[in-house]
Amino acid sequence: MIDIIQKIKSEKMTANSTTGHIPVLLKEVVENLPIPRGGILLDGTFGGGGHSQSIAAATDGPITIVGLDRDGSALQKIRLELKSLLAKMILHKANFRNLDEVLSKEGIVEVDGILLDLGFSSDQLENSGRGFSFQKDEPLIMTLDDKPTEESLTARDIVNLWKKENLELIVRNYGEEPQARKIAEVIVAARERKSIETSGQLAEIIFQALGKRGKIHPATKTFQAIRIAVNDELGSLSETLPKAFKHLKKGGRLAVISFHSGEDRIVKQFFKSLADKKEASKITKKPIMASFEEIKENPRSRSAKLRIIEKI
Repeated sequence: MIDIIQKIKSEKMTANSTTGHIPVLLKEVVENLPIPRGGILLDGTFGGGGHSQSIAAATDGPITIVGLDRDGSALQKIRLELKSLLAKMILHKANFRNLDEVLSKEGIVEVDGILLDLGFSSDQLENSGRGFSFQKDEPLIMTLDDKPTEESLTARDIVNLWKKENLELIVRNYGEEPQARKIAEVIVAARERKSIETSGQLAEIIFQALGKRGKIHPATKTFQAIRIAVNDELGSLSETLPKAFKHLKKGGRLAVISFHSGEDRIVKQFFKSLADKKEASKITKKPIMASFEEIKENPRSRSAKLRIIEKI
């Protein structure tokens, strides 16, 4: 197992070279989410496939990987690169909250392991063209879906149409931003003069209001909050966890990597309820966090928390 991990890390995850995404807590996930020979792994946030590839490489024999992702472009990029992987790949463009529908469509009742990595890939942040990054001037969209419909909620809708009180609420609760009220006020004042259309405009409005704050851009938490609201990330997670556990075999494990206190709170409470009812046992009594070495190599891992349960 350790040799496999070292090999994967030494090769710097060449399968993810096109996306530039470094899988977080890779060693810890592979060691704690074993899939038996011939078993099934459901990766609800497939992205560049880094975790899934590593789990497959550490398995003694072929497995089936069901990979879901809302970003169809991410799946398209990785599809060709996975041909040599010792695993049967079933990839679907889908929100993980619809995992039950995907499994039913594939005729799968139970799986041996489920992984939900709730983080964003570097590619999504930097190259999507949908306004996730405050460092670029892109249309304010922020949907995980790469092809949103006219009915889809966008960041532009939130920034230009939501009441000041609601803006303040999501920036404070989802972004954990202490200056939420001031940010909501400056956004409303700015949009009264001119519609806010791009990520660059929004970032500049916030920067002018708050000024420089150390190494972190003052718009960081606001962008996070709007992204969470656009994609209903906390609601989606709350809906998904019971479905995921239902489709887990006895002895199977559910692993979740969260990056936000709201996400981690939902996972922690759900896992506790299962443990209290003797339906599952906690593999991680406390969340596993990234080592100093990993944080140094991949700063995005600093807020990652991995929690795992096993179905009894």
